[in-house]
Amino acid sequence: MIKQIVFLRKRDDLSMDQFMDYYENQHSRLSQKMGAKPALPHAQRYVRRYVTPQPNPLTGEVIHPGYDCIMEIWWNSLADYQAAMKGLSDPAMLDIRKADELQLFASNSNPVCLVEEHDSPMGPNGEMMQVQLVPQD
Repeated sequence: MIKQIVFLRKRDDLSMDQFMDYYENQHSRLSQKMGAKPALPHAQRYVRRYVTPQPNPLTGEVIHPGYDCIMEIWWNSLADYQAAMKGLSDPAMLDIRKADELQLFASNSNPVCLVEEHDSPMGPNGEMMQVQLVPQD
């Protein structure tokens, strides 16, 4: 599996609640509203993780990481990821996507990464836990 991670910062004039509401009820459904079937072709999972800064356990200092949401999408292969990126950059839809992002994010320029994951044993007897991803509609 390939995982894409994008680090997103909300617009300064949005509260966290407004940001989350727009992302969950508008932006995350944009492809579907534009007629894409499925909404994210080739994706196996699409997750938004909203960040709440906490005190550092050693210093007590609260340091904002500079982003408000970590977006993750899982793909079965690099080819699936590349096909999806080609579709997302379709000129017919690109301006709509960019305009919608500016309703939500501080910028269209956000760090995008592909990551390679390595799990450590965390089970009660030191074994690897089994996680199954269920394809989303």
